[in-house]
Amino acid sequence: MDLDLLTNIFYAMVRTGTPLLLVALGELVCEKSGVLNLGQEGMMLFGAVVGFIAAFATGNLWLGVLLAMAAGMLLSALFALVALGFNANQVATGLALTIFGVGLSTFVGAAWVGKPLAGFEPIAIPLLSDIPLIGRMLFAQDLLVYLSFALFAGVAWVLLRSRIGLIIQAVGENPDAASAMGLPVLRVRTLAVLFGGAMAGMAGAYLSLAYTPMWAENMTAGRGWIALALVVFASWRVFRLLLGAYLFGLASILHLVAQGIGLSIPANLLAMLPYVATIVVLVILSRDAIKTRLYAPVSLGQPWQPGR
Repeated sequence: MDLDLLTNIFYAMVRTGTPLLLVALGELVCEKSGVLNLGQEGMMLFGAVVGFIAAFATGNLWLGVLLAMAAGMLLSALFALVALGFNANQVATGLALTIFGVGLSTFVGAAWVGKPLAGFEPIAIPLLSDIPLIGRMLFAQDLLVYLSFALFAGVAWVLLRSRIGLIIQAVGENPDAASAMGLPVLRVRTLAVLFGGAMAGMAGAYLSLAYTPMWAENMTAGRGWIALALVVFASWRVFRLLLGAYLFGLASILHLVAQGIGLSIPANLLAMLPYVATIVVLVILSRDAIKTRLYAPVSLGQPWQPGR
């Protein structure tokens, strides 16, 4: 395997892992606050179609990204209203949100399927993009990939180094104690859910405006579910999340790698690898459920009301 092929593999790995990283970062913050939102797939799809329509109609890609984020936040606000405001079961609410988002995106985007769009183009940073092996992977990407690097650094700093991160984790670990200390538990959780929705919307916009600049029904292809497993795989640790996102991204392009090096393995079989990897990871984690729960936020998925 020559250097050029490895360079192309790493470049594609980052591109493929970027939507997983974006949506998983949002879900990580959401779960750190104690809220389990299973609606990532629906929010990604709705963000993808809204972002595509806005960019296609106006010719402004960044407006498409912003409206995609707003679309994700809109659906996440609906989740927050039902799950946090009405204290409904979070798992059932998240599943309903996914079903609703998938159906709504199909309805809204029916007239836009297959329309061409000039999406975000790669921008090479002089000198840095010429570094062997990693130059193209890190310094010849489109602006949304660069933004994902910045968002990862920002989320990592907030969770690990800031007072806001301590508040989020306090609310997720023990909402009763956090409330007794005067922290606005429901407000913190609502803001975390809205952030998760914005990130899911951005991940959807990346798919329809950069990765494959077009709209197609169900174009997320289960990435929202993979991102949910990715948070557990990372044990709710932000740096492991980055590694996991790109590993899953690599698994998603192995069928192209096999074709590139001439392996006679059916492409459809290799295309299943990301989903097989997700199942394998969940099975491995389930074998040591006690250890997994040690890293999970204590109140994850549990309903809470002030003064209960």
